[in-house]
Amino acid sequence: MRRAVAVRLSALLAAGALTAATGVALSTTTASAAAGGVTGYATQNGGTTGGAGGQTVRATTGTAIHQALCSRASSSTPITIQVEGTINHGNTAKVSGSSCNTAAGVIELKQISNVTIVGVGNGAVFDQLGIHIRESRNIIIQNVTVRNVKKSGSPTSNGGDAIGMESGVRNVWVDHVTLEASGGESEGYDGLFDMKDNTQYVTLSYSVLRNSGRGGLIGSSESDTSNGYVTFHHNLYENIDSRAPLLRGGIAHMYNNHYKRLNESGINSRVGARAKVDNNYFEDSKDVLGTFYTDAAGYWQVSGNVFDNVTWSSRSGDHNPAGPNPTSNTSVSIPYGFTLDGANCVPNVVAQTAGANKGLKVSDGSCTPQSPDPTDPGPTDPGEPTDPGPTDPPAGTNLSLGAGADGSSKASGTSYGNVVDGNTGTYWSPSGSTGSVSVKWGSATTVSKVNIRLASGSGTIGAYRLLNHDTGAVLASGSGAGTVSFSPASLKKITLEITNASGTPRIAEFETYAS
Repeated sequence: MRRAVAVRLSALLAAGALTAATGVALSTTTASAAAGGVTGYATQNGGTTGGAGGQTVRATTGTAIHQALCSRASSSTPITIQVEGTINHGNTAKVSGSSCNTAAGVIELKQISNVTIVGVGNGAVFDQLGIHIRESRNIIIQNVTVRNVKKSGSPTSNGGDAIGMESGVRNVWVDHVTLEASGGESEGYDGLFDMKDNTQYVTLSYSVLRNSGRGGLIGSSESDTSNGYVTFHHNLYENIDSRAPLLRGGIAHMYNNHYKRLNESGINSRVGARAKVDNNYFEDSKDVLGTFYTDAAGYWQVSGNVFDNVTWSSRSGDHNPAGPNPTSNTSVSIPYGFTLDGANCVPNVVAQTAGANKGLKVSDGSCTPQSPDPTDPGPTDPGEPTDPGPTDPPAGTNLSLGAGADGSSKASGTSYGNVVDGNTGTYWSPSGSTGSVSVKWGSATTVSKVNIRLASGSGTIGAYRLLNHDTGAVLASGSGAGTVSFSPASLKKITLEITNASGTPRIAEFETYAS
């Protein structure tokens, strides 16, 4: 049980309810990747692109956010929702549709994929209203503030979590956000950033978590150990009692975070969890790393951290801090690249970069904040189809020849088998702008490259995903046709899922190669 909250702040002033209409403003742009670039574990498992390649929508109410999700062609059609203003209970209603599953009083990202929510203009504040991600994948949340979400009292939302994820969630990037409360469980609040029930491949970067009894958890109970592969970097945890985070099973990587006034405990690794803790700055805090409130031990690998005015309790029973001289008791291999700032400069770098409305500044490891690259491609006009470029096949054997084919959504007069017949004069088309076609084999086949060839008169592929149909893993995503490479995968079936298009695509050949 969590100890009594040590520090309390007066409640934040709640903004008044907006009375704006729930209309949605549609622009004629497609969404580009979020500024600064995805990092950490969210780059794995096929990567995290959010709404890239889809339509951009402007919303000033929670109802408008839901309406944007429900107006898509399908639950996987990419979309970027630009949010400005205060989102609260007064302007967040349930909206129904075949491409959404929403609810009143919470921003519901349920059973959907390929969505970006980004604060713009004068900023976006979700006031006493949480963001719930369930059974969803490929989600980006950026440049927003979520505050004072309650599980008891009034009003309540999202079980008291500012951002909560559960039930098979995959690939979420939360970046440059501010998550805050005004106390702990006794005041009605719960966690700021929670993951449970098989949530994986998540990154929390350049964000502020403050004034809460609970920073967040990975795993809701000692038996919920299917979560993990989470990266936390360049975040500020300030005035948090515990759970910074609580990790039950799985792997987490914490680097270049500034932990300030952790009042009871910090990184709590339990039940076989493994935490890699690199170049963080812990300040004015207590028991910042260890296994707490359980006898089911977790593990850690530590390097380059600074402990500034950190106090350590004696080990006793279910309270096992790693200090006063933390040493590694496991080894964690990290599959992605990252550059560390020196721990001594972390407070300064994080102060200038972390949180909403900081200009999306990032660090390149030089201890000097950098503005987003101005050369990053901006939105493009979907009315101007891009040239897919040459589609000459890669060297090697086209494994699709002689393989089987199937799919979903087939236009009249076209055939799935046309994509594996070696004839560019025949093709498959979806019945509309979205659909999928698969190549399949009788036994596992290693594939690391595909080439998508379009037939004459084809529409343009606005966005697609390549899926390992056996596991559901995203191998690659992008737009247009041509050749794409990815990490070798052994599979019996590979699927091209078209999620957005200009006109009707005509896929002449879906070629697959081992290398």
